[in-house]
Amino acid sequence: MRIATWNVNSITARLPRLLAWLESSGTDVLCLQEAKVAEEQFPFEPLRELGYEAAVNATGRWNGVAVLSKAGLEDVVKGLPGDPGYDGSVEPRAISATCGPVRVWSVYVPNGREVDHPHYAYKLQWFEALQAAVAGDAGGSRPFAVLGDYNVAPADDDVFDTAAFEGLTHVTPAERAALTALRGTGLTDVVPRPLKYDHPYTYWDYRQLAFPKNRGMRIDLVYGNEPFAKAVKDAYVDREERKGKGASDHAPVVVDLEV
Repeated sequence: MRIATWNVNSITARLPRLLAWLESSGTDVLCLQEAKVAEEQFPFEPLRELGYEAAVNATGRWNGVAVLSKAGLEDVVKGLPGDPGYDGSVEPRAISATCGPVRVWSVYVPNGREVDHPHYAYKLQWFEALQAAVAGDAGGSRPFAVLGDYNVAPADDDVFDTAAFEGLTHVTPAERAALTALRGTGLTDVVPRPLKYDHPYTYWDYRQLAFPKNRGMRIDLVYGNEPFAKAVKDAYVDREERKGKGASDHAPVVVDLEV
């Protein structure tokens, strides 16, 4: 079973590439982030033609998450129980579903913007709600994983230059402590480091030739419980999908399971 996560940075802009990648990669389940469409504009039909069901939590031009599955789609939960919301509204940042033998969450963690910005406090509160929401499944006997754009680099070697991030979000002790607390529910990072190259980054800014210079970050993560981790046979970042015209600024992260 092949499971992946990918921040597509607008499913409308990325649809031709997404469809081609799904067809060529043999992915059974894709956790998708930053759909940036309302649910009624989501491209259900072209995905259905490729054999994918889709569960979607999306409301408009920002955020939006989905689970695409060829392995079944049951027990869908839209949103994060206990979501603290931001500026008076709850954003579409989480969705969970059971896909055959595996249960997954697709999450798009708040960016945080700046350390002294209210969005940063919201980010930490959102992590607390996520931790509470997944704790039961994380400790269970069924393979379970939380996949998505976490907007946190777990360690210093997950960014191209620690000096470039001094005083910025994504690398602060509080954000990394939130990841540690999430793993404390019974989850582990199932994508090994290094992979087939020294720095398996998953995100590169569009600006300043960041991708050609490999000035990236590893912020798209797959955290699985023990049954999920034991089933992992391979994992990789598909850097090729970050290349060329019309690419997302994130690359897919792929995990192969024997379940």
